[in-house]
Amino acid sequence: MALVFITGSTDGLGRAAAESLLGGGNRVVLHARSADRAAGIGDPGSRATGVVVGDLRSAIETRGIADQVNAIGRMDAIIHNAGVYAQQSRGSTPEGHAGVLAINTLAPYMLTALIERPRRLVYLSSGLHRGGEGSLADLDWTKRTWDPAKAYAESKLHAVALAFALARRWPNVLSNAVDPGWVRTKMGGPSAPVDIETGQRTQAWLAVSDDPAARVSGRYWHHLQQEQPAREAADPEFQDQLITRLGEMTGVALPRD
Repeated sequence: MALVFITGSTDGLGRAAAESLLGGGNRVVLHARSADRAAGIGDPGSRATGVVVGDLRSAIETRGIADQVNAIGRMDAIIHNAGVYAQQSRGSTPEGHAGVLAINTLAPYMLTALIERPRRLVYLSSGLHRGGEGSLADLDWTKRTWDPAKAYAESKLHAVALAFALARRWPNVLSNAVDPGWVRTKMGGPSAPVDIETGQRTQAWLAVSDDPAARVSGRYWHHLQQEQPAREAADPEFQDQLITRLGEMTGVALPRD
């Protein structure tokens, strides 16, 4: 029985993964953006070990999420599922960052650094990450004209790079990235080709399975199969540069060992 924390788990893929893991006898800690969303979780919430609350757009609230998780205890696995898709404007978080960057990149980085180290880490990416190379030149979109598709692609490239960087830095942690495909969720829409059960399966499997195939690190997965990610995401130099930049932007250092 594993204890698993899943960000963004009130609906969509996060909720589906939580239900799958609970059905397998595991314990799950859910995450909701607000108290209202936490109150509306329904059945998974009643079976969960805990529900933590905080808006990942805010660095202060993200720190609060980490504190809440640490108060529950050490997780066996964390699934960094929460994310936003094509935001029509850059927006501005309380710290002045682009909304997509804050939720999809800065928040998982901060949570990784601040939550007691689990045995397994899973980061949700997308096949669209292959269009996200070159982000370090203007990571926070302060100079470029806003491009929703490019900003999303960059954030998902960051997810793969972060997963791979952790696999190198923390050899005792299994750290992987997952492309769930284009899934029929609120984000994906009703015409998406992948059902939600298929979409959640790989990340849930990587979080808890004792299958030798799941006990690997530094891999990029799609529907239970390993694939090759974008060149930049797999480049250790890019990974280290990204982590340095994220540390500077958040004021949070990622432990080396």
